[in-house]
Amino acid sequence: MRKDNRTEPAGTSENLFPIERGFTLLELMVVVTILLVLLAIGAGRYQMATVRAREAALTQDLAEMNKAIQNYTLDKEAAPTSLDDLVSAQYLGAIPNDPVSDSKDWVTENCDALLSADQTSTGICSVHSGSNAISPFTNTPYSSW
Repeated sequence: MRKDNRTEPAGTSENLFPIERGFTLLELMVVVTILLVLLAIGAGRYQMATVRAREAALTQDLAEMNKAIQNYTLDKEAAPTSLDDLVSAQYLGAIPNDPVSDSKDWVTENCDALLSADQTSTGICSVHSGSNAISPFTNTPYSSW
């Protein structure tokens, strides 16, 4: 019976067609399938985003260390013999971890070329990543960066 005191047409009742609540198994399976597809797409994009972030950090670290090597060489008129020389002379706060390998396994490159006429000795002229992994975006090894 209705609560608003209106009369019902003859032969009808609220209990004639009971309202069923819940979802069918098919509906649940469709929703779960959609969620799994979205999760798979999101996981792939997340992995690629982390690789891009590590590559950006590697590029930035290499640029900073190479700039510090160049500044040290021009200021001291001698190239540094190790990366620790850059830290002790305060051209770098600390030697950063390689973002790709997550260790301090940088590979230094010694050069015989002089940056200025006043330079008295040679030493490190460049630094590279020590990782042998290959970038999925450029298909080049990180050690060549």
